[in-house]
Amino acid sequence: MTVRVEFFFDLSSPWTRLAFANIRPALDGLDYSIAWRPFLVGGVFNAVNPSVYESRKPENAARLARSFGWLKQWAELAGVGMNFPSEHHPLKSVNAMRFCCALEEEQEALERFAHAAFEAYFTHARNLDDPAVLVAVANEAGLGGAALAERAGSQPVKDRLRANTDEAIARGSFGSPTIIVHEPAGEEQLYFGNDQLPLVRAKVAALA
Repeated sequence: MTVRVEFFFDLSSPWTRLAFANIRPALDGLDYSIAWRPFLVGGVFNAVNPSVYESRKPENAARLARSFGWLKQWAELAGVGMNFPSEHHPLKSVNAMRFCCALEEEQEALERFAHAAFEAYFTHARNLDDPAVLVAVANEAGLGGAALAERAGSQPVKDRLRANTDEAIARGSFGSPTIIVHEPAGEEQLYFGNDQLPLVRAKVAALA
């Protein structure tokens, strides 16, 4: 049985950058399909997980520094660049995620764009807040950047990003990445973060 997996993501999240790179290798050899679901993690934090903002306060700087150190070790294991935090952190990702939402019906193109955008932000420290950078990244991914920017600015795409975010919250998300594995009879299992990918594999393997 092909097991359906949904991957809710925001390009601003370093842990999502890792999970995006790692999920296909983690599921290698299993019968699965994956749906990339762009959403706005800031909307999730505002609605159900405001403690994230507390963790970023100056009094928590030592803990954050350790976390960034572990993050870079995880990146080395994954074989991906992690130039983080850069001068563009924290990223206001709404424009970038609208680009992603404009591609949601074209999953292969969305995966390609997301890969290029993660590389641009986390490896090369490019500013994904800048619409011109997003257009350039889309062009580098073999997509029409100018046309994509026009679609990304349309009201239906804006509405879709809002709807995806609301849907993720309603289904239990509290951050990015949120990974949902579909079980028989309409049941689903939610997982969070790069470190839970072994659990995702075990669940998919049990169902496949």
